[in-house]
Amino acid sequence: MTDNSAETRVLAMLAERLGRHDLTPESSITADAGLDSVSVMDFVLELEDEFDTTIPLDQLSNVRTVSELGAVISRLRGPVLEAAPRSGLNGQSS
Repeated sequence: MTDNSAETRVLAMLAERLGRHDLTPESSITADAGLDSVSVMDFVLELEDEFDTTIPLDQLSNVRTVSELGAVISRLRGPVLEAAPRSGLNGQSS
C-alpha cells in the first residue's frame, strides 16, 4: 500500500527538489536540507499548490522539521473527504 500522508509527500517533494534521498522526517528543513528563508518560502508555495491549501505564515513560525511541516499541512487540510457522509439531492444522508 502506498503511503500518501502529508509528511511522506513533503519528504518526497523535498528530496526531488534537492536531488537528495538522505533526508528523513526528522530532518531540519534549514540545517539538514540547506534551504534558506527564500528557498523555504518557494518550497511552501509548491506545497500549497500540491496540497491545494494555504499555509499561513504564523503556522510556519515554529516548524523546523519535515515531519512538523507535514503535520501543519494535515491539520490545515482537515479530515479526508471520503470520511464525510454523502448527501443526496434533498440533503439526506445516503
